[in-house]
Amino acid sequence: APADALGRRVLCGTERATVRYVGSVPPTAGIWLGVEWDDPQRGKHDGTYEGTQYFKCRHPRGGSFIRPNKANFGVDFLTAIKDRYGLNVEQDVQHGTEDTLVFGKKTVEFVGMDSIAEQQRQVQLNQLVDISVRECAVSHAGQKEEISRTCANIRHINLSKNLISSWETVTAIASQVQNLETLNISENKMKFPSTSTSVSSVFSKLRILALNQTEITWTEVLLCAPGWPALEELYLTSNNITVLERPDNVLQTLKLLDLSDNQLLDGNQLHLIAHLPRLEQLILRNTGISSIHFPDAGFGCKTKMFPSLKGLAINDNKISQWSSINELDKLPSLRSLQCHNNPLMDTEKNPETLRQLIIAKISQLEILNKSEILPAERKGAELDYRKIFGNDWLAAGGNWNPEKNKPSEEFLAAHPRYPSLCLKYGAPEEGELKGRQPLTLKNQLLTLTIKCPEKPEQKPVEKKLPESMTIQRVKGLLYRLLKIPGSELKLSYESSKLEGKEVELDNDLKPLQFYSIENGDCVLVRW
Repeated sequence: APADALGRRVLCGTERATVRYVGSVPPTAGIWLGVEWDDPQRGKHDGTYEGTQYFKCRHPRGGSFIRPNKANFGVDFLTAIKDRYGLNVEQDVQHGTEDTLVFGKKTVEFVGMDSIAEQQRQVQLNQLVDISVRECAVSHAGQKEEISRTCANIRHINLSKNLISSWETVTAIASQVQNLETLNISENKMKFPSTSTSVSSVFSKLRILALNQTEITWTEVLLCAPGWPALEELYLTSNNITVLERPDNVLQTLKLLDLSDNQLLDGNQLHLIAHLPRLEQLILRNTGISSIHFPDAGFGCKTKMFPSLKGLAINDNKISQWSSINELDKLPSLRSLQCHNNPLMDTEKNPETLRQLIIAKISQLEILNKSEILPAERKGAELDYRKIFGNDWLAAGGNWNPEKNKPSEEFLAAHPRYPSLCLKYGAPEEGELKGRQPLTLKNQLLTLTIKCPEKPEQKPVEKKLPESMTIQRVKGLLYRLLKIPGSELKLSYESSKLEGKEVELDNDLKPLQFYSIENGDCVLVRW
């Protein structure tokens, strides 16, 4: 076994493990390695043999003893590169004696061929910019300065799923790569510094760092972070991080942070990272959060937290209350939201209705669940929201008279955007808020005027259409009515409530009711 075997990562067949013990195990002879397997199903015990505990395991059956010759302790970084990129052996020709080459069955003399081949390999290695040695059993840096001498142009390295056991090894490799910009060392279980270390320039140009499944803690992230002065993207998924701490004078250049698959203690943990000045993307998939709250801002106000945050992913969490969606409207820069697979999504049977409610509640949102929000969709969502909750607004103290309009705190807490929607579109009229009649076909019919503004010779036609009729079917009807190919039609509508404004009916798959068309409105037809 190597002298530094204790704590090293090893490969045994296809299984990975960490060496927890090196020594004898009486009554057997010779040296044994006590290993803790990554997959506890591979083990036999917890490090105890015949009553003596030689090492400890997290899992009661996660340990085994193996002979050193069964353990692969890995290779150095440069050897892995040469193996991966076919630069260790000649693939097309075989070397014969020192001054000959064997081509098939012919032997040809070629004085100095070895040095030429070595020079060619050297040139090829020097041309490598983006290197992946994933799953190549890399465990150490190798000889000092050998990497910088051989691979001077490397900028991007994928070292994921290897046998790296400490951050020191990563530093030893990176110190020989002058212009390192991207580094992925995910799926390496390793030790990180437990105390602050002296800041070096090793990672001075590093912009992207992936530390997924490395068992790093947030405290260790902050201890290493002074060495990442230019870092823009940090990936920390699946590390059992539960609590966060405020980053003081570190990670100030960070634009993207991925904490997915870490079960955070609660949503308040987010407040501790809320003042990263340049953070634009925050990914929190499956983090166990059940609520989001920005206590520094009241109804209709913007928070000082996450000042630059444009994109937020909170998929696969436990958010069940609309209050958390209301809170997201406080984020001053939010443009994109992903929120699939939360209990809140089950509160509405119709996913389209759910989408409209979220759009109406978050004023600056441009993309929801990776789907763009077009201006017509936003307008329809906001008008519907204003109408749906109009009676609640009146009952809570809302009034068409501005002097008497004093909705309750409870209403404003549930619908913080309602006052701004009334300012934007006007308070809902009394006729809009009358109780809906039973949904018979007769009550679902809309009486609409059909006009062709560019064809004055075409007289306006009045038609009764079901509000559930899709724009595509409306075009088909107009084709028969006006004798025009439906694919060439462009539809829009005017309403007395939206004087001077014309709303495009631009999605063939949407029903009329999606655009909030009402009785008496005028559909404009162009071609």
